[in-house]
Amino acid sequence: MTHSPIPPDPQKDVIAFLATRLRATQTIVTHISTVLLSQDRVYKLKRSVHLPYLDFSTPELRAAMCAREVALNRRFAPALYLGLRCVTREADGNLTLDGSGAFVESVVEMRRFPDDALFDDMARERRLTKEMIERLARRIAAAHEAAAPDFARGGAASMRAIIESMETSLRQAPPAPMEEIDAHLAALRRALAENAALIDARRQAGKVRPCHGDLNLRNVCLFEGEPTPFDCIEFSDDISTIDVLYDLAFLLMDLWRVGLPALANLALNRYLDARKEKEEEGLPLLALFMSLRAAIRAHVEASQQHADVARDYFNLSRALLAPAQGVVIAIGGFSGSGKSSAAAALAPLLTPAPGARIFNSDRLRKELFGAASTDRLPPKAYRSDVSEKVYREMFDAAERVAKIGWPVVVDAVFDRPEDRAAIEAAAQMAGAPFFGFWLDLDLPQRLARVDARVNDVSDATREVLQAQMTKETGEIAWLRVNAGREPQKTADEIIANLAPSLRAFFSKSGIPDFAKVRSNPEP
Repeated sequence: MTHSPIPPDPQKDVIAFLATRLRATQTIVTHISTVLLSQDRVYKLKRSVHLPYLDFSTPELRAAMCAREVALNRRFAPALYLGLRCVTREADGNLTLDGSGAFVESVVEMRRFPDDALFDDMARERRLTKEMIERLARRIAAAHEAAAPDFARGGAASMRAIIESMETSLRQAPPAPMEEIDAHLAALRRALAENAALIDARRQAGKVRPCHGDLNLRNVCLFEGEPTPFDCIEFSDDISTIDVLYDLAFLLMDLWRVGLPALANLALNRYLDARKEKEEEGLPLLALFMSLRAAIRAHVEASQQHADVARDYFNLSRALLAPAQGVVIAIGGFSGSGKSSAAAALAPLLTPAPGARIFNSDRLRKELFGAASTDRLPPKAYRSDVSEKVYREMFDAAERVAKIGWPVVVDAVFDRPEDRAAIEAAAQMAGAPFFGFWLDLDLPQRLARVDARVNDVSDATREVLQAQMTKETGEIAWLRVNAGREPQKTADEIIANLAPSLRAFFSKSGIPDFAKVRSNPEP
């Protein structure tokens, strides 16, 4: 038997030249790229391949795609992507960069980020911080806001095509027994049918836009102190031009996957804070969107023969496809009682992933004045008429989100009887169950917490706290909770005091092993 000779790599000489020119210390080869790394620079070369979803078979096609890669990634990482370089062959036969000779190849030049700066590694090592996730969420929101709507792509038909393509891939490289795959595909199709009208309405409203397309933790780094998405999808507008919440869902799913539910919930809430009611009506789609993202990763990992990882993604995809329940949970208490910490601990426990929408009176007040969350507002911002406006906006927002069937946590002082009555009325108008909790903590502990605040969203001082104590609160009928413990225990007590039917509903968490998550705590 004779064997055909293995054809030579047409890019071998170019890669050798670039490695020498760059003084490369490492080479990474993926299915579509060859990446050369030196101490402070990166050269990224498109491989000469032709796949069902992309064509890099000629230098001209690769050059066009390199140019697109630079242009599209500069939306997210302008400091990381330096530009496009051309490899040319000069009259003496030697290769050079950006010479006057014949064009040979195109290369993307990037600055190199530290090896320990990938968010995927930082997440596993619990080095991600709340501040990093907040800045990342705002950066993604700004990119989505700046992108132009696309009314031709996306919609329910596009999501249906994703499921059809995924079914083929899952059958070719199954991450689980076929009966489980069939059942989950049927569940995904049911979820899509139930949400098709909302998905199409969002496309008509301009929610489908050019996005990153591959917004997972492996494609985010900390560069010069800033959370920086990179390596977006450049080879297919159909893959990257999607509903903005489907783009965000990859990040949320990935944070959930590595056992960081509170950071996933934080990312969702800060993104929505930046885009407000423009995106909140899409919350019912998150379970489907996150589940699809996990299922796609399941078949990718299975195709690469990573059986255990593929099974984990598939199990996660099934768990994420959970129903939602509208509910309003109000957390009140004097300044320093730990309301915001308790709300942040509680929100990820309210399914489906990534948990409840949180409305915080301090944050809404800062937004009203166009201030950053840690800016200190002037005294006029705390006039009674301003406070009434802030609380009214908070009540309206809680009603709006609960009405679409999504859980809401409202965090405010609630020392006035009329405010406690108003938030309960908002839940009633939304047709949602209401639960009110008052956090109890002795004055010395509250004073100590207020004194210790640094760069906090609350402007309350010990003078403000002491003034609160002189006001008439009326009878507080909400359930009193001891706030002298860690926030997670406060959140657990709140869950334990919901109605039995809701406790059972929310116990079906989207985290396959929640006890394991808690044993490896978040920052």
